[in-house]
Parts: sequence; C-alpha cells; structure tokens
Amino acid sequence: MKHTTPQVLIIGAGLAGLACARRLTNAGLTCTMLEASDGIGGRVRTDRVEGFQLDRGFQVFLSGYPEARKTLNYKALNLMPFHPGALIHHAGRFHVMSDPFRRPQDLPQMVFSPIGSLADKLRMLRVRRDALQQRLCATMGDPARPTHDVLQAYDFSDAMMRHFFQPFLSSVFLETPLRTPCWIFELVWAAFCRGATAVPRDGMGAIAQQLAAPLPPGTIRLDRAVQQIQGSSVVLDSGERLRADVLVIATDDATASRLRGEQIPSASARDSMTLYFDAPVAPQREPWLMLNGESDGMVRTVCVLSEAAPSYAPHGRALISVTATGQDDTHEDVSGAVRLYLRSWFGSQVDEWHHLRTDRIHRALPPISVLPSGGHIASPRMTEHLYLCGDYRESGTLDGALLSGRKAAESILSDYAVS
Repeated sequence: MKHTTPQVLIIGAGLAGLACARRLTNAGLTCTMLEASDGIGGRVRTDRVEGFQLDRGFQVFLSGYPEARKTLNYKALNLMPFHPGALIHHAGRFHVMSDPFRRPQDLPQMVFSPIGSLADKLRMLRVRRDALQQRLCATMGDPARPTHDVLQAYDFSDAMMRHFFQPFLSSVFLETPLRTPCWIFELVWAAFCRGATAVPRDGMGAIAQQLAAPLPPGTIRLDRAVQQIQGSSVVLDSGERLRADVLVIATDDATASRLRGEQIPSASARDSMTLYFDAPVAPQREPWLMLNGESDGMVRTVCVLSEAAPSYAPHGRALISVTATGQDDTHEDVSGAVRLYLRSWFGSQVDEWHHLRTDRIHRALPPISVLPSGGHIASPRMTEHLYLCGDYRESGTLDGALLSGRKAAESILSDYAVS
C-alpha cells in the first residue's frame, strides 16, 4: 500500500473509462483520458443525421441494471420507455408477449396467442421470480451453464423457444445458440423485469455525456490513439510519450490484449448490423420491439424508435431501426433486401422508407469466451502500475462496463490509501 497521490492515465473514454475517471476524480485524483476516436462513449454514441438521432447500432437501456441505478441520474437522462415485452411476427401477424405485472391489459392476448402454451406462460412467471430473487443460477447448480440449457431445464416447449426466446435473446446477446452463461442471463433478465427498457431523450450517447460532465476541463484528450505501453509510459501514434504513476486500460478486450503485448483472442466476436430508415408514418404505433418469430430471412428485430422517443426524429417523421443478421452482409443493396423482406410485415409502405445509414459494429459485444467464467471476476490490478476495466471484465453489458470502471478506480484508491 502506497501513501502518495498517483497521476492516472486512462486509455479509452468508453463507459468503463469514464466511470473509472469519475470515481477517481471524486476522490481528488488527477486523471488524463486518451481516446483514439473523435468522441467519447465507445460503442455508446449518438449522431445527428438529417435531423434524426442515430445511436451507433440499435441499443436500449435497462433501468433495472443495479450499477446503473447507483451511478446515473435517470431523471436527467429523461428516459423514454418501451412497452415491457415484444410483438412477435409469426404466421403472418403480430402476437403480444409482455410482462403481465406491468401490462395486465395484454394478458388476454398473451394467454390465447400461439406463441407457446399456457404452461409456457406460467413457466415465464417462474423464470421471472427466480431471476429477481437471484435463484435462477442456484437452481441450475452452475452459473456457467448456457442460457439454452437453463430454458430447457424449465421445460419450455420447442414453440416457445423457437418463436420467442430464440429471436428475443439472440437480439440481446447477439448469438443464436444462446451459449451466454446463466449468471449473465440472470442479471439481464432481472434487469428487464425490474425496470424499464428505454432510451434517453437525447440518445444513448447522453449516458456517456452525463458521466463525463463532472470531469475537469482537459481531462479527456480525443484523437489520441495509443500505440504501445512501455512500463508506466504510453507511446501515442503521433510518437508522443506520456508517463503516469498508474495506467488503466479501459478498452475492448482485443485492444487491451494488443497493448499488453499478448496475442489477441481468436474467439468469435459478437458483431451487429443495424439499418436506420426515415419513414413518413410509423408502420406500427406504440413503443414496441418487434421480433421475427420465424427462422427465415435476415431481419432480427424492428423498432420504431420515434414511438418511444419522439426526439429521435423530426416532427412528422418516423425513425425505424432494423437489426439484421450478417448472412446477407455482402448483398449489394442490404437496405433494399431488408425492405423487400419487410413488405410481408407492413405492405407497400416500406417502399417509401428512405435509408439513412447502416451501422456494422464489430465486437458490439465481447466474445463469450473472454467473459469471467461462472461469474468469478478477476482483480482489475494486473501489475504495480497497470489496471484493467471494460465490459468484458464483468458481464459484457453496459452495466458491466460501469461496474468494472468503478471497481478499477476503487482498487487504485485502496492500493494508494486514498480515502
């Protein structure tokens, strides 16, 4: 334990790095953040395009996340909620699947919908209870068990798996086999059940902006890519060398491995593809997430973001987000292929949609293999001078990024005896 006040250099101004810097700054330490890109937030950024707010890939915020509740000012974010559940497109029409505790008016439709049996819907209540009471993994006996095995253990029917859980969870975890460990599924499912699924009025990037707001001017230096680490110094792409008492690598897992001189993991990253469209009218009223309940086509989910948050679109327009699989990524006109597919959902009105942008996000979520095994979280302290944080150090979620950043900061404060 040291009794000096360290100078801290944080590599990366994503949510983990910002959470770390804010905690250290609150404790009186001086931090410098080096961000390779031209803005903060990492994957959690929002751009203005033709009067629309476009997040970097489709994202939602779960207000039930435990660390986010402690860290963020929800009132200032002005969260705009979606309905708690989804519309599932199956057999030519939409079917409601929602939380009966928060939308009891949907219960009759749910009971008689062809998405699973009545027994399946009762099993959903059991999963909800066990996740909220943190008993789900204990019931399974192994927090590392894949989510698919968990759902099978609850005896869900093949129809429920195929038409609801598969499309819904594959859009959340960006992997179709549902290999995500039980402990992460429990965390995320409890967050869905505990709070709202929402977007901030000013876009997901508002979360990063709120974290950065209390930092002293000059803390964050943009367009400062780090080439390598040498001891307690960093060398930038520009050749500039900076030294600090403490280095924190707050990047994605692949960049962290490169900077530490390790081999970059060969595990498959979880990528995402989102297409944004400007439409004259919303194809579906009310703030629903729409799921593809069939196993065909490239469309995973559709969401009219402006139905949840009118601030996302100019007055009189609708902003539509479509998440798609990468199977047709080489198609010459992906937007055209998506619109062609969605004619079967919404009819000829899709021909009037104007394609705004396609976001292909590499490593939108870290590979499952780099996440903590069975929820056993390693210390953020690597060496005397080096600490790590990032979503991959925890649950691979937005909440995990915030928690990892705070833990790294508190480890530094403890090591340097800073109260």
